[in-house]
Amino acid sequence: MIEVTGLSKRYGDVTAVHGMTFACAPGTVTGFLGPNGAGKSTTMRMICGMTPPTTGTATVAGTEYRKIANPARHVGALLDPSAQHGGRTGRETLALTARLIGVPPRRADAMLDMVGLAGKAARRPVRAYSLGMRQRLGIAQALLGDPSVLILDEPANGLDPEGIRWMRTLLRGFADKGGTVLLSSHLLREVEAVADRFVVVARGRVVAQGTAADLLAGRTGTFVRGLDPAALGAALAAAGLPATPDASGAFTVAADAARVGRAAAAAGAVLVELRPAGDGLEDLFLSLTADREPVA
Repeated sequence: MIEVTGLSKRYGDVTAVHGMTFACAPGTVTGFLGPNGAGKSTTMRMICGMTPPTTGTATVAGTEYRKIANPARHVGALLDPSAQHGGRTGRETLALTARLIGVPPRRADAMLDMVGLAGKAARRPVRAYSLGMRQRLGIAQALLGDPSVLILDEPANGLDPEGIRWMRTLLRGFADKGGTVLLSSHLLREVEAVADRFVVVARGRVVAQGTAADLLAGRTGTFVRGLDPAALGAALAAAGLPATPDASGAFTVAADAARVGRAAAAAGAVLVELRPAGDGLEDLFLSLTADREPVA
């Protein structure tokens, strides 16, 4: 179980993460989604005790990461594959970690085989690895201690389509056995096929969370975006059209496109997008993470 409550991080006058609250339950894969720079990596580093929060708390199984004895036996994390020592081989990397966390050396060989880095690949120096190979090594290292929780930051980077499918199968199997997975990505399609729940972030804030069904509930009618969200909202209200705004300033309106267009035209509100709503998660994700004013 991962629980994040009111988590914030400020760097001087800049707020990178603003009051994030969400939970990841055992037996589920949670997709942590948002554009680059949305605060995903900073949040994961706070969960893993690598960056102290300004306010708020983050716990794993009810305990702050830094207070967990031998945390790699409970939490497997892949936050930065480039941090691996380039002079060591893949096997040396895992063998050293195995020794540090107190697992048998044979576990290192088993993990290398599982991620497709056995044989010659295991004997190559990490500096000769492609990004995809480094990602596989990082996943092997995260799983080495047989943890109950996985925290993976953009693990699909550098993987080819076959590798992404392999990763999804691995994570689905881990969750189906009762594990907890927090998986970040800036691309919905990378995680949509495996995630049970989604936490969508933009500009350091959680803008939506829930299952796919939760997020798409009520997204029928017409999706509309205007140059001036306030003017468009006023036009819809004046026409008596029920409208639900999203984080980007667009609206989902309980009326057909013709009525919405007429209402906007009557008020002189300029539209930049007008179409049926309910096009799916990708459409919702893009609307939620559209450019917004920076968090102060």
